[in-house]
Amino acid sequence: MLPFVAAGAAAMAAAAWAVRGKSSRVFAPSVWHGPRMGEKAALTFDDGPSERTSELLDVLAAYKTKSTFFVCGKNAVRFPEIVRRIASEGHEIGNHTWSHPRLDFHSTDAMRAEIGRTQDVLSGITGTPPHLFRAPFGVRWPGLGTVQDEFGLLGVMWTHIGLDWKLPAGKVVARLRRGQRPGDIYCLHDGRKLEERPDISVTLAATREFLEKTCDRNFAFVTVSAMLNQ
Repeated sequence: MLPFVAAGAAAMAAAAWAVRGKSSRVFAPSVWHGPRMGEKAALTFDDGPSERTSELLDVLAAYKTKSTFFVCGKNAVRFPEIVRRIASEGHEIGNHTWSHPRLDFHSTDAMRAEIGRTQDVLSGITGTPPHLFRAPFGVRWPGLGTVQDEFGLLGVMWTHIGLDWKLPAGKVVARLRRGQRPGDIYCLHDGRKLEERPDISVTLAATREFLEKTCDRNFAFVTVSAMLNQ
């Protein structure tokens, strides 16, 4: 029986990687890093906008940093003025679904509704449809590639995720700085799913510290699209 047990375990591991592996392209086209030459990297934020996203924008402005924000449609409807500020200050806006569900076991139609509704809302607010998509929890599923193709979206995973919703700022920064390389994509959060008035104090502190410590590496933080198109 042991060979069958080993084969089953291998199959389960392969399925898990296909769904959540950051380098997986099984279900939809995606990237998890950019070109490894030069000194450009991309700082990204998920789940916003929130009541405190404006504070984060102030931090980014102080460090002359451009970032990519993967926005939930429901939050965008609550804070359209913040979405417009993100765009007007030169940051990039990506699609993070309407209501932040895990997409596993969702039908193609359900994924189309989540993503398409957000495309419509963000296009209405900024005048430009997003070209990038990040799946909530990094979960991809059969049919997602079809939906991304319909809306002209490229999936974006991450090289480093800070776990800023549960770790203190110092540990978040340590995770982001471990093994830094050009082309890295960093994932933080300016919201907490659809939570109202989320506490993102850790994210704000970690972003300041990370940018301060990374300045000595001569990294230029740009939007994901700018990094990919360099």
